[in-house]
Amino acid sequence: MKTALITGAGGGIGSAIAEALAPTHSLLLAGRPSERLDAVAARLGATTWPLDLTDQDGIEAAAEPLVELEVLVHNAGVSHPGRFDESTPEQWRACFEVNVTGPVALTLALLPALRAARGHVVFINSGAGLNASPGLAAYSASKFAQRAFADSLRADEPQLRVTSVHPGRVDTEMQEDLVAYEGGQYNPAKYLKASTVAQIVADVIATPPDAHTHQVVVRPR
Repeated sequence: MKTALITGAGGGIGSAIAEALAPTHSLLLAGRPSERLDAVAARLGATTWPLDLTDQDGIEAAAEPLVELEVLVHNAGVSHPGRFDESTPEQWRACFEVNVTGPVALTLALLPALRAARGHVVFINSGAGLNASPGLAAYSASKFAQRAFADSLRADEPQLRVTSVHPGRVDTEMQEDLVAYEGGQYNPAKYLKASTVAQIVADVIATPPDAHTHQVVVRPR
């Protein structure tokens, strides 16, 4: 069975992706140790993979035992809602560290394993990675950078498949925080389900090997 490593797998879109891939892949659920991550792993018969995207030495050590890896899903992300004039350099640094620099470090560490398997790297990006969103200055900038990273990886590593998935608003805790910042009333029915995004990711990964999906854009109806 092929192996898939998913970052930020403890909840939201990450756990939904894990559930969608569980029938076809051995799962490595990456994230900081938590009861929530353990619960997802126990439910799916998966393996937890302790990971802190801000710890480059830890990333390299964790990746060393992996010889081949068919799928890497960059799902972990952080957002600090706020207009530009409300933001701080520390918030920008945090967004870029988790949304860009961490995925770069992890991909570099896993590149030999991905090359060996002619693997697939999937980035869970955002609509904010295509059009900057008001009140999400740092997050939008980091997601634009993540898209450029994916495009560069695709150009420089032609033996890999690299896909950026750009969902619109999804019913997650991050979305609840954003709506609270906006002063709105949270209505889950207005947003994409995490399971819907996960099914799209699973379908992209299942694409026959003669095809390469570069980008997927999906919005709530």
